[in-house]
Amino acid sequence: MPVKLDAENVELVWSALKDAVHPRLIVKAAVSPARMEYVYRKKAGAMLEDVVATIAECRKYTDDVDFIANDATRADGAFLRDVVSRAIEAGATTITICDAAGAMLPEEFAEFIRSLQADVPALADVTLGISCSDELYMADACAIAGIIEGVGEVKATTYPMDVVSIGRLSKILVDKADACQATTTVRTTELKRAISQVSWICESGRSEYSPFETGVREADESIVLTENDDAEAVKQCVARLGYDLSPEDNAAVYEAFLRVASKKESVGSRELDAIVASAALQVPATYVLDSYVINSGNLIKATANICMRKDGETLQAVCAGDGPIDASFLAIEQIAGQHYELDDFQVNSVTEGQEAMGETVVKLISEGKIYSGRGISTDIIGSSIRAYVNALNKIVYEEQN
Repeated sequence: MPVKLDAENVELVWSALKDAVHPRLIVKAAVSPARMEYVYRKKAGAMLEDVVATIAECRKYTDDVDFIANDATRADGAFLRDVVSRAIEAGATTITICDAAGAMLPEEFAEFIRSLQADVPALADVTLGISCSDELYMADACAIAGIIEGVGEVKATTYPMDVVSIGRLSKILVDKADACQATTTVRTTELKRAISQVSWICESGRSEYSPFETGVREADESIVLTENDDAEAVKQCVARLGYDLSPEDNAAVYEAFLRVASKKESVGSRELDAIVASAALQVPATYVLDSYVINSGNLIKATANICMRKDGETLQAVCAGDGPIDASFLAIEQIAGQHYELDDFQVNSVTEGQEAMGETVVKLISEGKIYSGRGISTDIIGSSIRAYVNALNKIVYEEQN
């Protein structure tokens, strides 16, 4: 919680934490002149009073109170020592020195901690913690320097956030326990697995090694058709989705649209994409899917082994990718010898239950024109592969004719 003496707020925070296995109240305050005045708009005296009062209020609820001295390495030395001493007197059981600037080398940070301990003897009676920024890529090294000086707690993270890495820190402590004069009971193998899972959950973008973009777009909610719409209205909506169809394909799409619309109140962009994929530009299959083998998991990179036939010849490719579908598409491209931009990728359920059929629509761009393919399977990966091959066959057919 930010430093502000508000008994009601402290009580609310505690009510949210009290049932935790190890509840702790944290009071964080800036102690450098710049941050006190420009962030909190407080002078040193007022900040000190708020720190002491807030810690005292927190101690009414728990014995585990952590005071974080933010931006401590840029604080006035005398004020830092004063606020740390007063925080301990008020009841803080952990004092965390935060190097928010991250501008110190390990030797400098070690001397900083050593000097603070010498000037504030009361630190020996509480847990001394540290938090280090990775501005100079020295956070892990500074943390180790602090541990060697007697620090008992380090703020670290499993996911890269420009602070100390718990994975690297634990490995150093295990491998160099004697040099660090410290031990850890962390099970590094299990920790590594947990870090991989957290990274997978937090990953929001695609790998830089994948040639595909995200390939998923929001549906165009403005497209709503009913069975009362005529062929021209359907044609215009199809064009809005990016398709440039021949008169014959537009007629085939409208006929398929009428069959679907007669059973539904309305047809949106997703359904219209699927209709185009299934009705437009139906061509002989140049590439025929024979088999596919996918290997994927949270601890391995996804791979796809795709086997297809073309003109009686068996073609095979194995690729690793950013997930099983990405790997599959890369393997197909390797067989075809051509990369196509993925314009859109849709997966929908067409039946219900555990054995539900999944429908995938893949839209590829070749020479500025969109080609869509459709695949259906109880296996989402299988339906995605079939949809991609379907779109690929349409591209190859037009290129050859």
